[in-house]
Amino acid sequence: MYSGRTGERIDMIYWIEGQYIKDAVKEVNYFMRDWRTDGVKSIDLRTVDIMAAAHNLLDVNEPYMLLSGYRSPKTNAMLRSRSRGVAKNSLHMRGQAADLRLSTRSVNQMAKAAIACQGGGVGRYSGSNFVHMDCGVVRSWGG
Repeated sequence: MYSGRTGERIDMIYWIEGQYIKDAVKEVNYFMRDWRTDGVKSIDLRTVDIMAAAHNLLDVNEPYMLLSGYRSPKTNAMLRSRSRGVAKNSLHMRGQAADLRLSTRSVNQMAKAAIACQGGGVGRYSGSNFVHMDCGVVRSWGG
């Protein structure tokens, strides 16, 4: 996975034989931080699991481009003031969501893979070319 904003890249194994690797999880938390405020929050690993499972289903070597992981309430409010598509109580603020892009797969292909995981919410944002994945209630939206 690489950050579309900071240019950072992260390639790692974050669990082995059903056990999360503590140092890798810390790195994930930092990587998925709010880059606008540099705020770090513990990322719900269920979201990371959904991302990884969907990526495996897509059979692609390209890493995800992370557009948004954790968002501070300040960042979320700013984004909400600019777009109707930002939820007031976004799961991003809980570290439970990620907005992702792949250049080699369409929004629909990514969304279908994430939906197949039946792990949470999947939003298609075709106009902005990204897919939202979260570990909340199973649901989908967008086109």
